[in-house]
Formats: sequence, structure tokens, C-alpha cells
Amino acid sequence: MNHPNANRVAVTGLGVICAIGSGREAFAAALREGRSGVAPLSLARAGELRFANAAQVRDFNAEDHFSAKDADMLDRFAQLAVVAAREALAQAGIGLTEELRERAAIVTGSCIGGQTAEDAGFVELYEQGRPRVHPMTIPKTMANAGASAISQDLGITGPAFTISTACASSAHAIGQAFHMVRSGQAPMAIAGGSEAPFSFGILKAWEAMRVVSPTLCRPFSRDRNGMILGEGAAMLLLEPLEAARARGAQPLAEIVGFGMSSDAHHITQPSAEGAAKAIRAALRDAALTPDQIGYVNAHGTGTLANDSTEARALGFVFGDQARGDKPGGRRPAVSSTKAMHGHTLGAAGAIEAAATIIGLRNGFLPPTIHFTEADPECELDVITNSARVVSVDYAVSNSFAFGGLNAVLAFARAI
Repeated sequence: MNHPNANRVAVTGLGVICAIGSGREAFAAALREGRSGVAPLSLARAGELRFANAAQVRDFNAEDHFSAKDADMLDRFAQLAVVAAREALAQAGIGLTEELRERAAIVTGSCIGGQTAEDAGFVELYEQGRPRVHPMTIPKTMANAGASAISQDLGITGPAFTISTACASSAHAIGQAFHMVRSGQAPMAIAGGSEAPFSFGILKAWEAMRVVSPTLCRPFSRDRNGMILGEGAAMLLLEPLEAARARGAQPLAEIVGFGMSSDAHHITQPSAEGAAKAIRAALRDAALTPDQIGYVNAHGTGTLANDSTEARALGFVFGDQARGDKPGGRRPAVSSTKAMHGHTLGAAGAIEAAATIIGLRNGFLPPTIHFTEADPECELDVITNSARVVSVDYAVSNSFAFGGLNAVLAFARAI
């Protein structure tokens, strides 16, 4: 619950790299246009998979951002994390004083860590019969490699750590950083997540779960048939609102609440009750009522189970107005941007938080593309196929993970 003496927390910097845009401006333009980043999977062995499409970052060349030596030390997911963090810091325009470097926090989320490096090592051992793997395989694989690389790259020596809670990882990371800045534990934080899951072994593991669409991701649509895997990173720079104003910075948005819950239900099947608890917790933390929320950036994976369960959770929180217009009730608009940039696993919460912030700041709500037909099980005010030009004051972004771990962030439009 917000304490009257707590800091208000502003987002003053944002960095994004994903399938629909390298950099926040390209990302924002793609969101407004409803552009898809889904294309045929560019992996040599893709023909051996039951699905052919993915949301890859196709224009990323590590040596445009790192020396050849440094690039070789980092798995792709950590490279993406550093690039996004650099952009967030640059946009914020904050000078890293000695005190900030010593006390600022870095909190990142990743679901699978350096799977590209790990898979390459397995190929060398088991397929090619080589006796050795890359000597940096362990540090490249570790889930905290992104946080550590950001720390080294920016010279920040304060608390730095990684949260791994499957597809809620980076939402949990941002929420933890929000608490640290609000409480005064950290005067600034860089928080978000990154993921690069396109190695053959991981793709075969996802194929085995039978939740990846053979065509396109259609969240909340009656004919939805699964998710599309994506990769990318997003980082937010958080600081006390008063400090941002004192240095003349223009906040992009405020984080006003964070809620968490665990389903204690099933390792892969979602729970509407558990999701609703996390949304309510975020609203309670923000001291907001459900009718103040104008937009919900849904987890919206495009699977049969997730979308109908999330729709029920929204009904639990927002009442009948979530499922249809009622006299005196306000109906929140809902969209899932995963249809554009794919499901980026541990980076999803951060990329979708970035989409929410951009929508609040720029007066539009991003669409759910590829939508064809309303599903009676998902009777929501879904923003279909085209962005909705409207200004809202408050929004929530949902992240619900395997293992029944839920994280919800509440944002306010900067005034």
C-alpha cells in the first residue's frame, strides 16, 4: 500500500529492441500502425518444427554495439539487455554521479537466460563430438548475465540482480525496482528484461508443449490457436518523481502500483482467481478503483486456456462492465501486443510495460492485430486490428507465468 511519505516513481527513460522495432521510436511507430513482426523463422533447421513463424529481431548485429571481443563474451539475450539499458539511460538524460553509480539498482528478468550459448555447447558435444565447449559457456548461460553486463557497461556498482519467474520475470523485476525507488532504498533503477529463445533445442521443447501457433497469434479471437515466440529486451529507468522534476526531466509515465500473487493451482494451467488477486493487489497498492482504469495491456498469449481465463479474471476485478457496457460503469479497453512482437517469455512484462507507457504518453492504445472473430468466452472491449486514439489516465499491464506466478503493474499518465 502506498505510504504518504513514499516517493512517487517516474519512468524517465525507456529502451526497447524487439521484432517490431529497434529503439523506442521505431517500436512506438509500429505499435501505432499495428505492424506485425512475425515472419518465417530464420533457423537452419526450422523445417523440422511443427511451426514455421517467429518474431525475431532481424536487424540486430552485435558488432554494431560491441567490440568483437565483448560480443563473444555475451549471449544474445545479454547483448539485447545492454542495448536497451543504454537507450533508457540516454533518454533519461541523467548524469551518473559517483553517488548514483554506487547506489543505483539494476533489476532484470529472464526466463531462460543464455540458451543460445548453452545449446551451441550441446551441439558441439553431442552432435559434433568435440571434447570442449566455449570457455565462457557458464557465464554466458547464467540468467544474471544481462544484469551483470549492464552493471559493467554503465559502471553501476549498486544492487544488481535477476528475477526468473518464467513469463512474469521482467514484470516482477520492474515491480521490485519500483519498490526500491519508492522506499528510498535506491535513488535510481534500471529495470526490465531480455530473452533470446531461438535455439533449436528450446524450440523443440516449446513444440512439445503444443501451445505454439502454426500460423499467427490471435489473442482473444475465437479462432486463436496458440502463441508465437519472440525475442527482445526492454529497460525502464526509474527515479523519484521529485528528483526528475528537480533536474528538469520530463517523465514518460508514473508507476503507481504493483501486485503479485501465486495460484497454488497448476504448473501450466492458469487460474482466473489467482490472476484477479494480482490485479486487485496492484490497484490497492496504487490506491485506484477499478473504474479508474482505462486500459489493460493483457497477458493475452493467444492460447485457448490463457485468454478465456484472463477474460474471467478481468470480469472478477472490473465486474460486468469488463464484459459489456453497463449504465454508470466504465469499460476498460483491452489489447495484447503479443500478436505484434510475439511472446518474449521473460522479457514480455517489460516490453508490454513499454507499450503501455508509450500508449499513455502518446494518446493511443495499441491494437490486438490478426483479430478475426469475437469469442463469447472473451467478451471484452478488445482493441482490434487498429490502434484506438484516446487518452486515458491509468492503465495496468498483466503478466501471468507458468508455475502460477502473477505480476501486474499499474501506470499513470504523466501530467
